[in-house]
Amino acid sequence: MNRTVIVTDSTSDIPPALAEQYGIEVVPLTLMFGEEAFRDNVDMTPEQFYERLPRSPQLPTTSQPSPVEYMNVYRRIQEQHPGSSILSFHISSGLSGTYQSAVMAKSMLEEEGEAITVVDSLSASYGFGFMVVEAARLAEQGHAPAEILAKVESLRQSRKLYFLVDTLEYLQKGGRIGKASAILGTLLNIKPILSIDAEGIIYAVEKVRGRKKAVARMIELFKADLPGVNTIHVAVGHTAEPASGEEFLRELAGHFTLKEKVLTNVGPVVGSHVGNGTLAVFIWPA
Repeated sequence: MNRTVIVTDSTSDIPPALAEQYGIEVVPLTLMFGEEAFRDNVDMTPEQFYERLPRSPQLPTTSQPSPVEYMNVYRRIQEQHPGSSILSFHISSGLSGTYQSAVMAKSMLEEEGEAITVVDSLSASYGFGFMVVEAARLAEQGHAPAEILAKVESLRQSRKLYFLVDTLEYLQKGGRIGKASAILGTLLNIKPILSIDAEGIIYAVEKVRGRKKAVARMIELFKADLPGVNTIHVAVGHTAEPASGEEFLRELAGHFTLKEKVLTNVGPVVGSHVGNGTLAVFIWPA
């Protein structure tokens, strides 16, 4: 039986144990602190990153893998598993050039590229990481690529997500808001709640004063998004602070029955844009 191999990039923020369990090939993006380059989650762990980030005078920069890097990964998979199909899932094309690099790699492989499908997730972090894991589970069960893609798209349509940003500092450093707004927001203890729209672009949902109120508001938003839904799967991304993720899960359990629960790190590449103290919550009906 021909095999389906799942590929993704490191911004999917899949816990390493899950990626290993399902044989998911993770291609790292690169993070730059000045002249120093680190492969995301390879040369620098989330713990190391979030310890260093507040001390960095400049926001670190990021870059996607080159088409040649993807081409080498695809070729290696095809050599190891002749006749296999490849499903390659990536961070929203509205947020990174990673998807385009993978598309270019597929086009460079001529006939070999016919067995490769590159998917624009229109999401970020575990907002598409959970789709990748589900695709790998389905591949392990022997489902065909078309079946996997249909099931994953259905999941994507039902998934809800919000990011709670603890500080406006990194949005300001990244040019998303002005310095005056960042200072005022910090003085007023403003906590932005962000999401990702249907085009894969980040947008501000609300600005709430105080973290406790912001957490409560996120739960209200999820309840409004999922009317009549009682049992959910949930993943919480944290910035190397698992206790904050566990606390949110306890709060959420007062409103929903939690089936599958995943705690994961918001990785260095995504974290460079939102900073320490961020909570990213991804929910889909069970």
